[in-house]
Amino acid sequence: MIPHASWHVATVSDTRQETPNARRIVLEIPDWPGNEAGQHLDIRLTAEDGYQASRSYSIASSGDARSIELAVDRVPSGEVSPFLVDDLMTGDALEVRGPLGGWFVWRPGQSSERPVQLIAGGSGVVPLAAMVRAHRASADATPFRLLYAVRSPDDVFFREELARESDDDGPGAVRVDFVFSRRTPEGFPRPAGRLTRDLLGELVLLPERNPRVYVCGATPFVEQVLSWLRELGHEVDDVRAERFGGS
Repeated sequence: MIPHASWHVATVSDTRQETPNARRIVLEIPDWPGNEAGQHLDIRLTAEDGYQASRSYSIASSGDARSIELAVDRVPSGEVSPFLVDDLMTGDALEVRGPLGGWFVWRPGQSSERPVQLIAGGSGVVPLAAMVRAHRASADATPFRLLYAVRSPDDVFFREELARESDDDGPGAVRVDFVFSRRTPEGFPRPAGRLTRDLLGELVLLPERNPRVYVCGATPFVEQVLSWLRELGHEVDDVRAERFGGS
């Protein structure tokens, strides 16, 4: 059962630079009820004059721990993300509401007869990283694949973790495929370029395998991927998609 969402006071216990434009944030929430992989929360900021701004952010961790992890990408025109990326300090308090969302989740053991295909655009990898982590932590045997479309190696979230997944060919490992639109790492097998329908078809699980598909990214990315999946023969009505805009 998904815990009831409510407001909590969170304390920032750690931060670190994730990419040139993003920050990883660890929050301690004493009364956090736990969350499932793929859920999100709201963060509410209140200015000195009483003005409030609230935005939703995916959670990069899951489970019953009272410590949760976020990875926030700076949106220059946003009201909340520039503060979280540039100004937030260890020891600061935040108002958060969650956990939120019950559709875009993956639970260990739920997909034993269906492989899982994750498709991320940019910072849309955050909730999918929570699924990858939950998959490994639970030693779930479900075949997992992640296709990650991102601008350059410098813009990859969870770089070290995904590199370990890529290098691990043992049972329970997650296959990770990258598509770099602007710059590739040295020795990468494909030139830089945007994701295309043909490349998507080459890198995702075949529709004949009836994969459980999760797609997350900016709205134009998600809509394009859904269109291509439909053209490739996937049952798009069964695809779980999460879209985001400026924050």
